[in-house]
Amino acid sequence: MKLDFHTHGKLAKRLPFSTTYTDWLFGEAKDAGLSALCLTEHFNTLQFDELYAYLARKSRREGDTLVLPNGLRVFPGMETDIQEGGHILSIGPLEAILELNQRLAPYKQPGNFLPFAKLRDLFDQYSVLVGGAHPYREGGHIPQLPEEQLARLDFLDLNGKDLATDRQQAERLTKALGERLGKPVVSGSDTHQAVQYGCVWTEFAKDFSTVRELKEEMEAGRYAITVADNAAEKVKTATLLKRALKEIHALGGDYVAVLTGPEKDREHGPSYGERIAVRHKAVVVDYAPQAGNMAKELETAADEMSQKGWELASSSVTPGAKGILLFRKKGAE
Repeated sequence: MKLDFHTHGKLAKRLPFSTTYTDWLFGEAKDAGLSALCLTEHFNTLQFDELYAYLARKSRREGDTLVLPNGLRVFPGMETDIQEGGHILSIGPLEAILELNQRLAPYKQPGNFLPFAKLRDLFDQYSVLVGGAHPYREGGHIPQLPEEQLARLDFLDLNGKDLATDRQQAERLTKALGERLGKPVVSGSDTHQAVQYGCVWTEFAKDFSTVRELKEEMEAGRYAITVADNAAEKVKTATLLKRALKEIHALGGDYVAVLTGPEKDREHGPSYGERIAVRHKAVVVDYAPQAGNMAKELETAADEMSQKGWELASSSVTPGAKGILLFRKKGAE
């Protein structure tokens, strides 16, 4: 079973939930070769309960998992901020995740996050697995938690975004922490955007559908982590595309339609994620202090891409004065 331990069902937590976008995401996950994923949606995302209610309606229940019409198996989960800094993953039955999310309602805003010890006390009341997400990412302090608290983790997340940034360091630090604590290290893409699926996955020797079996297989070490050769490229492309799509939304556009517009020969051709990665590129131009300089930087970037066979499809400037240029391959539909 090819499992992605860390995924999201929305483009961004402050954007409204879209059934069309979520359907597209999970279709792309299956096309990327995954047989299962842990949906570790941010605990304070907009419409958290609506996302799961939708998935429950369209799936069939098998053990602790939700099996979608395309056969993709979803382990319900959540990603929770802690007071110390960092994110904690939880994976469990749908009812447990929904009830936990409701009980965390008073603690969803910065300044109100629970400390890890109290969060773990809450999780201990449910049949959920608890993991340290991307423990060495900047701004997080999971490795600095007291040893007795670190011992309460069930697993550590070797994260796709961190592998893409510095694979050697991410593997060295995360695996060393896992060895010191005697905890399994598994891996997930941390994707909000389908291009990132398949950058890394955890493959188990057999299929299963319960949290109990997941824990048993992890602790027995009956799995292997695979990092794609093009993982860094996948993550970079997904990050730029996510930024561009969020800007489209901020400007009043329909980013979902950009991704899920009419497709041709889907059953016999490459997935939309593959096609958009090949036919589209996003370029971010950093802040230039003067308006004239900013315009010149944008024009220069557009000229350089034109010489490489790309034409400008859209452009915008964010409130932070970063220019986002979305290009398509010349002649592409």
